[in-house]
Amino acid sequence: MSAKNRADLIVKLHKAVKKEFQPITPPSNRTVIDHAIYACCLENSTAEEADESLAKLQENYFDWNEVRVTTDRELATTVKSLTDPLQAATRVKKMLYGIFETYYQFDLEFLKKENLGKAVQSFSKMVGVTPFAISYISQHGLGGHSIPTDKALLNLMFVLGIISEDEAAKGKIPGIERAIPKAKGIEFASLVHQLAVAFHKTPFSTIVRNQILKIESSAKDRFPKRGGKKKEEAKPAKKPAAKAPAKEAAPAKKAPVKKPAAKKPVKKAAKAKPAAKKKVAAKKKKTTPTKKTKKPAAKKKTPVKKAAKKKATKKKAPAKKGAKKKGR
Repeated sequence: MSAKNRADLIVKLHKAVKKEFQPITPPSNRTVIDHAIYACCLENSTAEEADESLAKLQENYFDWNEVRVTTDRELATTVKSLTDPLQAATRVKKMLYGIFETYYQFDLEFLKKENLGKAVQSFSKMVGVTPFAISYISQHGLGGHSIPTDKALLNLMFVLGIISEDEAAKGKIPGIERAIPKAKGIEFASLVHQLAVAFHKTPFSTIVRNQILKIESSAKDRFPKRGGKKKEEAKPAKKPAAKAPAKEAAPAKKAPVKKPAAKKPVKKAAKAKPAAKKKVAAKKKKTTPTKKTKKPAAKKKTPVKKAAKKKATKKKAPAKKGAKKKGR
């Protein structure tokens, strides 16, 4: 889409929402830190819900540092009126952590006197701080010109044909600050946000769809369809019916696999082993007596030999004595 056609559609949108809604301006006594926390609550939610959540956070906690150290789930119970309480609580905690780690305090009034670009750059470096919150702080807290853009506004702009699907995925609306002057920026952001959140919460509402069709008649081709999810849910329902016969045939497959047949040979082998052990034992029994018989035979021979030697020595001794006598 050309820049001129896009700007014309944005101006047309501004005129249409001005007839349907009333602009909501925040209180003038809010500080910069209040605008930062309020932005975290306002994202994808209505202004009434964000006002209630901010008031509860200020009443239930001693200061912003206590909110910073509180768990996400505890904060979610405090801001339960928002569209997504847990996500909003996470955004609040990340915002407070980023501010404390950057400035080591929660009093940010000095940023009004400093350069707007540096302040926006410091917020953009904080981990977890969304572009919507940065734009809201710049517009309401620091006096800049930036239209806060959240998921709800991106969906509305896509349905109207102002941005493409790729631009919506990037989270940017090219030329919106040029099409809307700074003097009308706060009014335009408030009016468009009301329609965007209404469409985000109730995308199938006929009242909301008629309001969008008054702005752009071709938006009906980009509306989400009700039957899309039902058709997808019907497909899995048919698959179990096709698988039913396969489950019935499963016992037939298990029948040929005879597990007891595999166990029988194992039992025979187990019986054969004891027989082999008996044979070995029988062999051992036969060999053992032979060894015992040999040992006593060896013992009997030794005394016989010794006795023979002794007899021989005794007989020879008198012969020598007789020889000596004859010589004499």
